[in-house]
Amino acid sequence: MPCFSCLFSRRARSSTKRPFEVVDELSGIHNTKLYTYKELRIATDDFSPINKIGEGGFGSVYKGRLKGGRLAAIKVLSAESRQGVKEFLTEINMISEIEHENLVKLYGCCLEGNHRILVYNYLENNSLAQTLLGGGHSSIQFSWRKRSRISIGIARGLAFLHEEVRPHIVHRDIKASNILLDKDLMPKISDFGLAKLIPPNMTHVSTRVAGTIGYLAPEYAIRGQLTRKADIYSFGVLLMEIVSGRCNTNSRLPIQEQYLLERTWQLYERRELVGLVDSSLNGDFDAEEACRFLKIGLLCTQDTPKLRPSMSTVVKMLTGEKDIDGDKITKPGLISDFMELKVRGPEKSNSEMKNTSSYNASSSDNLSSENTSCATMTFTAPYDRST
Repeated sequence: MPCFSCLFSRRARSSTKRPFEVVDELSGIHNTKLYTYKELRIATDDFSPINKIGEGGFGSVYKGRLKGGRLAAIKVLSAESRQGVKEFLTEINMISEIEHENLVKLYGCCLEGNHRILVYNYLENNSLAQTLLGGGHSSIQFSWRKRSRISIGIARGLAFLHEEVRPHIVHRDIKASNILLDKDLMPKISDFGLAKLIPPNMTHVSTRVAGTIGYLAPEYAIRGQLTRKADIYSFGVLLMEIVSGRCNTNSRLPIQEQYLLERTWQLYERRELVGLVDSSLNGDFDAEEACRFLKIGLLCTQDTPKLRPSMSTVVKMLTGEKDIDGDKITKPGLISDFMELKVRGPEKSNSEMKNTSSYNASSSDNLSSENTSCATMTFTAPYDRST
């Protein structure tokens, strides 16, 4: 099993590290190739806009061809990003020692002057946000079988992070734009810049809240107490998006239908879950399986965290190895009022309560704000000021 104890002997001291300090942090990591800036400039045709495949709060992502012909996704962190160094080191630390078919593969990185660049395997079919939820701009036809395989793959990747890696990893930003698809539509969990380790024998860690509006578990968003259950909540929302083919929030719909999680619960209570399945499937889907997936989504998003199943249990339910007990499905945790408060913007901080926030567009979200809540946010939870 992968072990990270040696990788975290020296933590990031600040978000304004000088280059030599970053190199010092990397000295304990042996499986990461160091690329020169010149190599990556050549690979991307001098970072040509034509090769840009994504852009977000921490920088841009380019398609590049490395020496030897291998394609890569080259993530260039913005020099202006205040949190770039910390997330850069976190991302390398988290995934340099682990490998799974449902996680992106890190090829290496570049550290020259102020340049901080991550190099990943290139995935041909972009993200779920672009292809499935992108408003019909993709030519990919997501059959029910493909959606089922994608859902199970994501669940297996998360189960690996939560239960097989030591210490366990909580991703903190599971969402459609962080699920990339290869040429066979195999899902790969990406973007570990916000990930956290859960040390042995600890029930939770208290930290700044970081994640994406619409996917945040209420107990984490409000109190800043992070457990694996926060990822499970996010996965539940994502599962509903995959089944329905719509984003978790759409302000253009009637008010009672704007929040996908709330809508799913309404239809569940009326025994009409099948009505939520993506109409673009034209009825060509397994109705029983689709409703089972939506019920699993509700199990994952229950208001009480301890009632949410583990990800290994979720995998078994998705594959039909384990039955779903409908009596155990309780009302989901909804934080629409809380979300609206944060979207409007934080009040000025004072000595008693920090609420400073930064909103960063995800690397793959080019969707209208009317269709989805796709901003990644970090702020200090008002009920827990520890970092």
